[in-house]
Amino acid sequence: MELFRQILSFDSTSGSERELGQWLAEHLEAPFVETFEVGDGTLNVLLRWSETPRVVYCSHMDTVPPYIPPTFTDDRVLGRGTCDAKGQFYAMYRACQRLAAAGEKDFALLIVSGEETGSWGAKAFSKTGFTAPLLVVGEPTDNCMVSASKGTKRFDLTFTGKAFHSGYPEHGLSAVELFVDFMNALRAAGFPDDPVLGPTTWNVGHLVSDNPQNILSPELSCRLYFRTTFASDDAVVAWMRAQASDRLRVEEIGGDAPARYFTLPGFPTKPVAFGSDAPHLTGFAQKIICGPGTITVAHRDDEFLSLSDFQQAINNYVKIYESYH
Repeated sequence: MELFRQILSFDSTSGSERELGQWLAEHLEAPFVETFEVGDGTLNVLLRWSETPRVVYCSHMDTVPPYIPPTFTDDRVLGRGTCDAKGQFYAMYRACQRLAAAGEKDFALLIVSGEETGSWGAKAFSKTGFTAPLLVVGEPTDNCMVSASKGTKRFDLTFTGKAFHSGYPEHGLSAVELFVDFMNALRAAGFPDDPVLGPTTWNVGHLVSDNPQNILSPELSCRLYFRTTFASDDAVVAWMRAQASDRLRVEEIGGDAPARYFTLPGFPTKPVAFGSDAPHLTGFAQKIICGPGTITVAHRDDEFLSLSDFQQAINNYVKIYESYH
């Protein structure tokens, strides 16, 4: 596990992956090793055991902040990226080594940047024109194959009020109150539950209203991030567009649609509510999402990967190749 320790020792929080990408290209072994510029200073790394692989394993090297160095115990590894998603691509690399030792070569490993902040590495790689029959994306899925995943929709919101002395609120209009009214309307919107993916959820980030406590807020800005379903994806976009007014600017930032994914017999399956690079990696006839670790500890300070999960993932990735190939 020394190689895994070295990988985890790099602070590769989103935007700072380049050093790790260069190190991976120099230290991971494959017959063909290439790097690709993403365009934001980061790199993608592609290892191929043949020039035209049929199966491509893929996961991301960037992590959410803050960086947390690794700690190894008898049964788990703790630290940032252990299960999201350095553990995934390291398990994939180990599977590739096992396959190569058995005389197989029809596979590749793609390690991308920028998944946590917009799948920038995946989008950049898709522009290369690379194609293959099967893509296997590593995410923390408890070693289950993902049958379906929620979509994402992002909106930047700006509420415009009218500043006034807070002792006389009847003469002004607080952008904070406009935001509260909007959130109450959102809770009452009644997006339909989906029989596969369940309810639509959302989260507010980048919330800013920099007004003194004794002045009504003239402006509030935030980002609203939806997890949409097959039943609600279009409805969310329509509802958000209808909220735009002279007091509320709604800017659509993008996202992806909910999707169903390829699964193989003999593997447990389940739907998930998180996103991945899979929708943004084009050129693949079929896509599988599967990996070690649990999403319930991803992005947490106590993130970890159990060694039993890790070993099971290696076996799964080998089995996927054998089943598909």
